[in-house]
Amino acid sequence: MTSLAALILVGGNSTRMGTDKALLVLEGQPLLQKICQIAQGVADPVYVVTPWRDRYRAVVPAGCLLIQETAFDRQDAADFPEIAHGPMVGFMQGLRQVQTEWVLLLACDLPNLQVEVLQQWATGLPHVPPAAIALLPRHDEGWEPLCGYYRRSCLTGLESFVAAGGRSFQRWLSYHPVAAIEGWNRHLLFNCNTPADLRQTIENDQFNLT
Repeated sequence: MTSLAALILVGGNSTRMGTDKALLVLEGQPLLQKICQIAQGVADPVYVVTPWRDRYRAVVPAGCLLIQETAFDRQDAADFPEIAHGPMVGFMQGLRQVQTEWVLLLACDLPNLQVEVLQQWATGLPHVPPAAIALLPRHDEGWEPLCGYYRRSCLTGLESFVAAGGRSFQRWLSYHPVAAIEGWNRHLLFNCNTPADLRQTIENDQFNLT
């Protein structure tokens, strides 16, 4: 059996949404809570990586662990604050806490995510070529980096990339072999970035927003 942890990234400012996406209530529960419960159906332990642990403490399910994301310690971070935080920084800092061979990385704003699909994808992990650092969904525009599986051994290369100022998952992944997940439904990884996205989610899936 493949040893597997999960990291859920919660670090954006939700500027386009106008309110914290992680705390949007769909079907009676905050979106972050739903993502955590899905992750618990696939991996153990489950970590939530965020700069704002106190904000989410009340909604994170029992058994999930909060990791404090801190500003990346780089000499020019004060002059360029956008590089001090971000998904790659959160992933790097979370990955340092993981002890399992593989880690499931998830964004917090995937309302259509299904535990059964993630479980099915995980069955492919033993068959991933040894040189590949990840097993990810792919589409015509590139990889879906915030819903997939990474080897913990990618940490050293990730640290070097981030230390050099890299913040693009697509660019980082282009330097490494990655195994592709085939035949997946794009609807599964629809993410809520704007109020219009949220309305589409509610209308399509008949969620009850409370």
